[in-house]
Amino acid sequence: MNLMSAIILGVIEGISEFLPISSTAHMILASHLMKLQQTEFLKSFEIAIQLGAILSVLVLYGQRLFVDSKILKRVAAAFLPTAVVGFFLYKIIKHVLFDNTTVILWSLLIGGIVLIVFELLHRESDRSTDDLTSITYFQAILIGIFQSLAVVPGVSRAAATIIGGMFLGLRRKTIVEFSFLLSVPTMGAAVALDLLKSAGSFTADHFLFLAVGFVVSFAVALLSIKFLLMFIQKNNFILFGVYRIVLALSLMWLL
Repeated sequence: MNLMSAIILGVIEGISEFLPISSTAHMILASHLMKLQQTEFLKSFEIAIQLGAILSVLVLYGQRLFVDSKILKRVAAAFLPTAVVGFFLYKIIKHVLFDNTTVILWSLLIGGIVLIVFELLHRESDRSTDDLTSITYFQAILIGIFQSLAVVPGVSRAAATIIGGMFLGLRRKTIVEFSFLLSVPTMGAAVALDLLKSAGSFTADHFLFLAVGFVVSFAVALLSIKFLLMFIQKNNFILFGVYRIVLALSLMWLL
């Protein structure tokens, strides 16, 4: 890895983290296309630069998250299922699934199909939940179960939570914002767990690459969040489903 690859991966993370396209899959596949050596540090880098995306959410939503205890409690409830799954499957996720491009590409493909089919069938009700504080704890836990599917690279944490929330009766904008907030404990815990296990082996250059990736992903993620909020005002997610399918099929042929 060098500074340029750290910058490229930071841009990819910032763009894709909150879109329903799987940032982890994009970074793993990009590292393969750039022919980066698949080291333990690279795997940790692909996890740790999510801190930049977390900070972008805190800048835009931090006050609302920590001031409103009703929202904080619902986010905490939704985080629990992923926390349990991520803790017990950490080694499988990092050392098996991260290395399996076949799983990643099929997850992208199937996820794209699911996204398109769901959008074609889904009709938002006038009675849909339109406020974060109106989300029930039961809904929050179920959204967390949907999110836990995203421990498989390619599934997309954003797609899983958004589809799950809309299926459970939340308005599109409401579940998108809840997905932003849920990313804070989810990605924060993932980064903390990985750094706790791996940071002792990092060199000074490694920390430099992490810092560069962090700053870049933070700046780009700010723009990505604002783009998505504007996009969903007039559009659904079918375009992202098509993108996932085209990308998966293209890379199946290329790789």
